[in-house]
Formats: sequence, C-alpha cells, structure tokens
Amino acid sequence: MNIFVVNAGSSSIKYQLFRMPSEKPICSGLVERIGLEDAVITHQIFTGAEEKTIRRNLDLPDHAAGLQEVGQLLADPESGVIQDPAEIDVVGHRVVHGGESFAATVIITPEVKAEIKKLFPLAPLHNPSNYLGIEVAEKTFRRSWQVAVFDTAFHQTLPEYAFRYALPEAFYTDLGIRTYGFHGTSHKYVAEQATQFLKNPEARLVTIHLGNGCSMAAVKANRSLDTSMGFGPLSGLVMGTRSGDIDPSVVFHLINQLGYDPEQVNTLLNKRSGMLGLTGYSDMRDITKAIQEGNAAADLAYDLYAYRIKKYLGAYAAVLNGLDAVVFTAGVGENDPEVRARVCRNLDYLSIHLDEEKNKIRSKEPREINQPDSRVKVLVIPTNEELEIAKQCYELLLQTTESSS
Repeated sequence: MNIFVVNAGSSSIKYQLFRMPSEKPICSGLVERIGLEDAVITHQIFTGAEEKTIRRNLDLPDHAAGLQEVGQLLADPESGVIQDPAEIDVVGHRVVHGGESFAATVIITPEVKAEIKKLFPLAPLHNPSNYLGIEVAEKTFRRSWQVAVFDTAFHQTLPEYAFRYALPEAFYTDLGIRTYGFHGTSHKYVAEQATQFLKNPEARLVTIHLGNGCSMAAVKANRSLDTSMGFGPLSGLVMGTRSGDIDPSVVFHLINQLGYDPEQVNTLLNKRSGMLGLTGYSDMRDITKAIQEGNAAADLAYDLYAYRIKKYLGAYAAVLNGLDAVVFTAGVGENDPEVRARVCRNLDYLSIHLDEEKNKIRSKEPREINQPDSRVKVLVIPTNEELEIAKQCYELLLQTTESSS
C-alpha cells in the first residue's frame, strides 16, 4: 500500500512516501518558500543502492503548484518511484488540532473537512494550512483515500480532572476551553517505541519532545494522562521563541500598565520570548556556542530551560505514581547532550543516574544512556511523526477494507 504523508505549513510542504507495511520511506522531501519567487524543492530518493537528492528552484505561487510539482517528481520517468500519481493509495495529512471531535485517525469526508474548518480559531496558525493541504491533495491525487491524523488525538485520554481548567463550567461546555495538548503524534510514537524497548507494555513514561516547540507527557501503558501544552501550544516548557508557563498577571500588567494591545502580547509571548528572549538566539546550537564563549546569559537560559523540564518531570512522576523511564526526543532532545545532562542532574530521589559517556554518543537508533544502577531508565528515541502517520493510515485502511468485505 503506497501511503503518501503530507505535512502542510503556511509556506511549506513536508512529505514522505511509504510502501507499507515496510516502515522505511522510499522518498521524502520538503517544499519551501511557497508563494515567493525563490521557492525550493528538495527531494530525496531511497530506493537504490545509494540515496539520490534532487534540488530545484522554482516559481511556486501556491500549495497547489507545489504539490503538483511533487507529484511529477514522484512519477518522473528517470528518477521517479511510481509510474503515476494514481498509484498513491492513501494521502495521510497531519492536522494539528482535532478538538474534542477527533480522538482517532479518520478518513476525510466533507463532514470531517467542515469540522476541521470549525476548529480554525483553536489553531489559527496551523489548521488552515493543514486544511489547504487536504484540498490541494484531493485535486492532485484524485483516486487516493485522504486521511487525517490529529496532533491532539493522543491526549484525548486525559482524565477530566487533568484537562479541565478552574473556570466557570460554561467556558468548557459552551466554548471548549480546556487542555488539548499537542505533539501527540510524536509522543505516541516514542512511547510505543519505549514500551517495546523496555519489553514492558504497562511502562510508566515521561516523554520529552524538545524542538523549537517543546512539550512533555505523562504516559502509562501508551495512554496519555497529562501533558504540558494546554489550550494552545504556548504553555508549559520554555521553547525556542515561546515563553511557556507565565503568571497570567503579567499579561494584565502589560496591557493595563504598559499599554500593550492583545496582538503585541501575543507576539511577545509566542515569537519574542523563550530562548530567543533570554539569549538573542532561538537555535540551541547558537546558544551552546555562546556558553562556550563565556556568555553568562546563555548559561542561565540553559539552566532555566532544564529547570522547567525538571519541575514537570517531578510532577509527572507523582501523576504516574512512579517512573520506569524518561524519554528524550525531537531535535534538541535527540542531539543535545548538555540539555539531557542538566535535566537529569540531582535526581537521585528518582534513582535517575545518567551515564555521561553514553550521553555523548550520537545515534539514530533508540538507546539507553543511564548508568546500570539507575532504576529509572533514561532513553533517547528519535521521533518519526511521518512514519507514525503512515502507520495509523495503514491500520485504519486495513480495518476499513476488512469491515467492508
């Protein structure tokens, strides 16, 4: 079954093509700067003895043009991996916000599309782009099933006392204001990988997704019980440009005393805060370099970043009534040993003992970086959201075809 995974952003399209049940992609790519004169497609092919990369600079006025170009690359007579776009059985779409409407992967129908549109106000930066990707794919891959996989779905297992806010009930029942959580596709993937690694299907895990956006989840037996992001993706951990948790009184002070308008506050907390606000850099590699050059502000920012993670780790150990493993994932979690070291320092009460040498090793494979006497395992598991989307699409289509036969 050929499953084409699409992750549409406001000016980009990430994609991978899987020939399921094989979990290795046969090609992947990224379309960047859509709508600008210098748009770029980087297309990688993995079907031969050697990997092949095709890079093209094009004028792509919109997503439709970008996805049409990708379809031509897939079926290119010389370097393509299929003969015709009609060979794509399923197009799997990442959709950031599913609200309470979607707790699982679904085949896209007009009713599903209408519901995704209703959720635009809950994810104004993401859902419109995801929706556009669906509409474009429907025209480009006319014979394919279109399937939606929601970032929020994994966290629909949170108990009500965990997802509700202490607001008048109508704010939840009438307006849907509650914790939804995000990065669910990543948390689900690494949690399942961790339970397999540990050979413990009931494992109590804290999964830590650290990229430009950051979140944590308390997971037991592959069910999310709590997560650090809430109604939107701003709360919780310190991130690349987002503040994470902040006293709401600060917002009132900015508006009432300093004359900020709501849009200025939104820009400050989402785009000018986090590690960028603390150091002037949002990329952890730049901040690491600044630390090495003796930048005290950068060193403090690293401590603050790790301290926030450590606070959530302690809280989630209480939620889970103990821990079997801590799992680091995503760009920073997988590649920054200094972050992992600062998070795991002085956690003897949880019997977390990091092996400093193992922590320095880079690998694309799941690995254990704790000392032998560490009762709680410390794991680094590379995330693969595109593969998780492909797996969920494959399972859904198998169930659909079996039930209809």
